[in-house]
Amino acid sequence: MSKLRLIPKLQLKPASYNPNKLVLVVTRQFGNVTEIGDPVSQAKIFQDQASDELIFVNIDEKNSSEIKSLADVINKVSQEIFMPLTVGGGVNKIEDFRLLLSNGADKISINSAAVLNQGLITRAADKFGAQCVVVSIDYKKDANGNYFVYINGGKEKTPFHPVEWAIKAQEFGAGELLLTSIDNDGMKNGLDLQITKEICDNVTLPVITAGGCGLAKDFSDGFLIGKANAVSAGTFFAHRDQNFMQTRSHILNSGVNIRK
Repeated sequence: MSKLRLIPKLQLKPASYNPNKLVLVVTRQFGNVTEIGDPVSQAKIFQDQASDELIFVNIDEKNSSEIKSLADVINKVSQEIFMPLTVGGGVNKIEDFRLLLSNGADKISINSAAVLNQGLITRAADKFGAQCVVVSIDYKKDANGNYFVYINGGKEKTPFHPVEWAIKAQEFGAGELLLTSIDNDGMKNGLDLQITKEICDNVTLPVITAGGCGLAKDFSDGFLIGKANAVSAGTFFAHRDQNFMQTRSHILNSGVNIRK
């Protein structure tokens, strides 16, 4: 059995003091954005703590020029650290894949574009390999308590249930899935284990789950109950005295087979 993964997620957004500079931020339910620092410096800290890999997501996708800004950040990060990087946010075409991969990304995450242009999943998988294509699935309950996938930063509801869309993404050629519960994002109340487990039971792809970790136990639950291949978190590592290495030790002690 392959080792399960613990992955910090670094969210990026143009700085309030300089719209041309991407900075590290944390969010609550995809809103209430708080700027917390420099992404390159934080990436170096996670490397020193022996992180398995990193996820970078630009959560502000107002114009196509931000792909270049994101590529610049990834280029700087890749010169400082040596671990796999998954990068997303505003990726809409094959050229965006090529730009980010040429600047140090190992895998590319697509979200809104995957829903709106499902053929992009297949074309990217054919061109760069399925292992390079990560379909990001943001979802939440609607006013009636039913789960749906949302795009455009959680603002636009799609007709897809997250399990349904996960199955379709696999059929289109995705190599990995990244799940994020919008309802739980930044709330520190635990992962959405129900949807995580349902998706893991219905696909054969590696599944990363995120959104809601507030205790080390939440990570363990994501592996043991949710059956995820990886658990990712941003706010947890940004606002706690407990660092990445301590968290990993707690998870190992719970019997989860993650890398030491």
